[in-house]
Amino acid sequence: MSTDPLSAPPPELRSTLERICETAVESTRARYALIGVVREGHDGPTDVVSHGLDEVTARRIGRLPDGHGGLRLPIRAHGEALGTLCLAERRDGRPFGDQEVATARVLAAEAGIAIGNARLYEAAQQRERWIDGSVAVTTALLSGGDAHDALQVVAEQARGLSASAAGVVLLPADEGGLEIVAVAADRPSTMLGEVVPPDSEIVTELLDGQAVFVADAGDDPRTLTASARGYGPIMLLPLRNDGRVLGALVMLRSRGERPFGEDERALAVQFASQAALALMMAEAQRDRERLAVFEDRDRIARDLHDLVVQRLFTTGMMLESAQRGSVVPEVREGVAKAVDELDVTIQEIRGAVFALQQGPAETPAGLRTRVLREINTVAVPLGFTPSHRFVGPVDTLVGDLTGKNLVAALREALSNAFRHAGASRVDVVVDATVTLPDGRPGVRLTVADDGVGIPDGGRRSGLRNLRRRAEALGGDSAHGPGIGADGAGTTVVWQAPY
Repeated sequence: MSTDPLSAPPPELRSTLERICETAVESTRARYALIGVVREGHDGPTDVVSHGLDEVTARRIGRLPDGHGGLRLPIRAHGEALGTLCLAERRDGRPFGDQEVATARVLAAEAGIAIGNARLYEAAQQRERWIDGSVAVTTALLSGGDAHDALQVVAEQARGLSASAAGVVLLPADEGGLEIVAVAADRPSTMLGEVVPPDSEIVTELLDGQAVFVADAGDDPRTLTASARGYGPIMLLPLRNDGRVLGALVMLRSRGERPFGEDERALAVQFASQAALALMMAEAQRDRERLAVFEDRDRIARDLHDLVVQRLFTTGMMLESAQRGSVVPEVREGVAKAVDELDVTIQEIRGAVFALQQGPAETPAGLRTRVLREINTVAVPLGFTPSHRFVGPVDTLVGDLTGKNLVAALREALSNAFRHAGASRVDVVVDATVTLPDGRPGVRLTVADDGVGIPDGGRRSGLRNLRRRAEALGGDSAHGPGIGADGAGTTVVWQAPY
């Protein structure tokens, strides 16, 4: 049984039950009356209302499985046991008469109607909250924003709607099993990035499309991860749509909390199904957007190769012809420099064409290459290629989880630079030789520009995203003046342990 304090009924229901207790005492001459309300998922009374008793005594008596004598009547509605009406012995010591028992039964029936109606209202309100949560999740997933932020919304909504201590989203890992990609918890958690191996019994059940309910994570050998053993009841639901399992949604309650009830399970299953549908639609939307980007990159590459390079090459040949016809040394020297610059420009454009035509499957998985790919991708909308510098062996030192978050942070910072900053210069530095404030070795990403900076009152959702990513890994993120004149622009520093 839960050791948490007893929760109180809604004010309207409490007022009704207090009136019933008072009426019972007056009509039966009992020393006191007490109503214990049984909540779903509990074996005994969890909510206690009384008349003629102090609160401490009422709670103590309300927890007892049997009465202290007197009269004890079940409270029911629609065939469901909702609680118990307890009447102590009469003040004059005489037994209850038939009329007093009949009155008590009527009052128990009235209490059953009141509790039943309150539960129907509470269930309707709960369904409405889950529907609103599903709408929020669908909106987040289909907004076209950062995928990690959308999954974070799923975890936060699941946690809040289910009254859990933590909400977790898992997606299939590259090496098999399920990886924890989003965590919303009421206390700092180290679960983010953990991978549940494919040979886990729970993973097998989830990938088969089966929901899993754990009464106590600390006592169940199937627990997801070592971090999850500190929790109590757990509800694990497959994110399944059209026969395909896209991942899993997990809700974890604290030790000693009540298990998930049948109504909660049904609502959570519907929520997970809606989230899976939205996740699949978002995936299809991203595929379409990715295809459009690839087609646009192919077009840009063709235009650069077929038009720009050819024109530059022709211009270079014309300049070389003019150089041979000139008799002025200064002119010949100036033309020669111009031709050299054109040759360098042609090589750079050809490198950009190669980068544009290179598909994700052809790109090595090293962090250095992924950083360069992000830089080359943003070069087109920026109108120039940001400078870059690597310090230390970034490919060998930086782990996969930190690397993925660093690339995402770089993408966010570069996106801010070309969308909002109006910058003419952007410098990117990835330093894998830094020591974090807590003494741990780490990697630091610095993105600096000479744009307009962050205006007062401007949107800071991107900066919050960067900080949240870093803090989830045990790092931090900050921003300051840029590299323009008098500190114009913005410098973003993001760092995390390996």
